[in-house]
Amino acid sequence: MSTPVITKYLKTMWRTIRPWIPVVTILLVLRYTGALAGLSALGNRAVLETGILDANPDRFAKGKEPFDFDFSVKKTDGTTVDFRRYRGKTVFLNIWATWCGPCRAEMASIQKLYDAVGNDSVTFVMLSIDREDATEKVIDYIAGKGFTFPVFIAGELPEQLQVKMIPSTFIIAPDGTIAYKKSGMADYNTSRFRKFLGELSTTAVGN
Repeated sequence: MSTPVITKYLKTMWRTIRPWIPVVTILLVLRYTGALAGLSALGNRAVLETGILDANPDRFAKGKEPFDFDFSVKKTDGTTVDFRRYRGKTVFLNIWATWCGPCRAEMASIQKLYDAVGNDSVTFVMLSIDREDATEKVIDYIAGKGFTFPVFIAGELPEQLQVKMIPSTFIIAPDGTIAYKKSGMADYNTSRFRKFLGELSTTAVGN
């Protein structure tokens, strides 16, 4: 291919690409500053407020799948927690990340649910899959939003928790089975869901 032909080709490519450079630049800035996830969260939160994504435990056949407790997670201070300590409890396990807009969108409702039912019989595990070296980012995000539910950092998770979509939520019953699971965001702070958790908790070992 001759030099004039190559030059013409490059000029044509440049004219095609040039209008998209500002758009790509803005998207990259939003992505790496976290603003893109924030904008996504605002839109998703508006959808949640319509009620069409309310969590519905009646749509899940509970008790069919045993939960794999054989793994560990870390607290944000680096302390290792053996997940087997949660056997016999009702566990609200949510897998999320700071860069995930839908995860951010549902967190306010999870905080309200935690305020309403979080106690010794309902254990909350908000499990971040951010990189371990991004723990400070997780801490800053949670503190900035004023969330008080327990936050943990994921390590090597069992296959059962290697989800294809986040947020993903698992409700583990005291008998060690999965009572409910949901891929994608939802509003969990509903009277139906609070009742569901309460009914599960009454089956806890020793009750």
